[in-house]
Amino acid sequence: MLKRVTGLLVGAAIALAVPLSSQAAAKTFYWISHGGPADPVWTYFLQGANQWAEDTGNTVNTSFHSGDVPSQQEAVRSAIATGADAIVTTSPDPGSMNDVVNEAKAAGIPVININTPDPSVDFDAYVGMDLVQTGKQWAQYLVDNGHVKEGDFVWMPVEIPGATYGVQEEEGIKTVFEPLGITWEVTEATLDQAEVITRMSDYVTANRDKISAIIGLGDLVTGSIKRVFDQTGVKPGEIPVVGWGNSLDTTQEVLTGYVNAAMWQDPHATSYVGLSLANMASSGIPAGFDVLVGNLYEKDGAQGVDDILSGN
Repeated sequence: MLKRVTGLLVGAAIALAVPLSSQAAAKTFYWISHGGPADPVWTYFLQGANQWAEDTGNTVNTSFHSGDVPSQQEAVRSAIATGADAIVTTSPDPGSMNDVVNEAKAAGIPVININTPDPSVDFDAYVGMDLVQTGKQWAQYLVDNGHVKEGDFVWMPVEIPGATYGVQEEEGIKTVFEPLGITWEVTEATLDQAEVITRMSDYVTANRDKISAIIGLGDLVTGSIKRVFDQTGVKPGEIPVVGWGNSLDTTQEVLTGYVNAAMWQDPHATSYVGLSLANMASSGIPAGFDVLVGNLYEKDGAQGVDDILSGN
């Protein structure tokens, strides 16, 4: 078995994002996400997949499953049944994709994991964040900048409790907060934007006095901070906030002081490189490495991310 090493995004993108020659036969790939079509960040992941299809001339069949694990598993099985050249998929819950990935491998179909890693599953490669390290970075940022101290309480809203991304992020956060005696609570916000704002506003109203800081464990919740603060009378900067930063909502929140620092996940590139690896693997070149992405930005870096997300 090939030894797995970590690749850098820029180098991998240059090496892998090479269009097919005009003589090459077009292939069919499946891009399958646990995310929801109403989640702004998944718009950018989808754009990366569509751009790759346009650049290479291959077919990319895409689908969203909004946290419905059986539905996502069935989508992978459908891709196997149609003889897909390769599959690119996320991991909705730890271990949830193990059986279907094994079925794909048995059929000779490579499967590339993007966005949410799951080392327990035999994926060919992973493109995305190290979510445990991401959680550590958020927690350490709050500690290092004096936003939280021993005995403080941090609120962590998330769209889907128990989903891989939040579980791994909390794992990293725990390594920083637990030794310092900092406590926290993870609460469900759902994948519906209106419901997210309502639930988060209710929580802030009921618990304002004890919240020392907020970590948004998903893009939808972090991108809702301004609306929640405005509804509940919290001024920008009054409660320190860190979290995801893959939407224009969040870049603007960083620029205007509602969010202190946010994580840029390179969503367009994640899909593009993931499909490039899938194409390579389908041609018989083993994908023996992972590609890690991500950058924590503050106000001075927010405009650059905002420009990318705006298409500028």
